[in-house]
Amino acid sequence: MSQIKRIVLDANILIRAVLGEKVRSLLECHSDHVEFYTPEQCFNEAERHLPVILSRYQDIDVSVAMDALARLRYIVQSLEPETYTQFEQDAKKRIAERDPDDWPVVAIALLLNCPIWTEDKDFFGIGIATWQTQHIQIYLG
Repeated sequence: MSQIKRIVLDANILIRAVLGEKVRSLLECHSDHVEFYTPEQCFNEAERHLPVILSRYQDIDVSVAMDALARLRYIVQSLEPETYTQFEQDAKKRIAERDPDDWPVVAIALLLNCPIWTEDKDFFGIGIATWQTQHIQIYLG
């Protein structure tokens, strides 16, 4: 019997899942044996950034992108701060010098004892396994 894997997603992975096919496909393909998590703030961050990103492109409808982001909630579990605040201090120590706003992603990884999926180099070297999309298939199996 194989064990369910877990991984925490950064906001940039949510955005990539909306805008591209590779990340969305990986999430859908592995959702039966991998649990995907993110802090609610990452969904909020993606909601703020998507319209700005999409304003550069005439052929992509913002409402379609927002619907795609909303559908990700069926695959990616968002966690509220009260779930992971007991790890806030440790998380902030690890990420403070790089991007202190990312502490919730780190806190959830500490809570669940699992890696982080991100394209953000701020997470590298903080004592938590970190995966980028180009290699994530190795972890997902």
